[in-house]
Amino acid sequence: LNADHYTATDETLIPTGKIEPVADTVLDFRKAQVIGDRIPDKEAKKTDDCETSTLGYDHNFVVNGEVGTMRLAARLKDPASGRVMEIHTDQPGIQFYSGNFLMNQEGKDGKKYPFRGALCLETQHFPDSVNHEGFPSTILKPGDTYSTTTVHRFSAE
Repeated sequence: LNADHYTATDETLIPTGKIEPVADTVLDFRKAQVIGDRIPDKEAKKTDDCETSTLGYDHNFVVNGEVGTMRLAARLKDPASGRVMEIHTDQPGIQFYSGNFLMNQEGKDGKKYPFRGALCLETQHFPDSVNHEGFPSTILKPGDTYSTTTVHRFSAE
């Protein structure tokens, strides 16, 4: 993830308004790594260095760079196939969710989706922005227009 910071949350996952560094936490994805190697679990969430209130990942990351300009937000690579997905956006944040509530739901063609069998990366404004002065505004006034761009690029290495 192209993010040096994340938006901290309380025990109910509501943003506190604080923006915290990812350095030296389980939320530091600035260098490539296997996602599951450091995923918070029931024990880790009680003591981990970023005080996460969730089982696994469900966090908003502050995308580095100027809000409103296109920039890399995330890059995923499957080492086995070499497939790569990059996400570029003009949004200020990207939510990373690690499939913490997948419980063998049936999907397409009867495929079962196991616990943490998928992930979501959602470009967005910071959750609860309207209630935190330091977060980018989400207020749209009469006559204003809103547009955003997110690009998913796929390749192989």
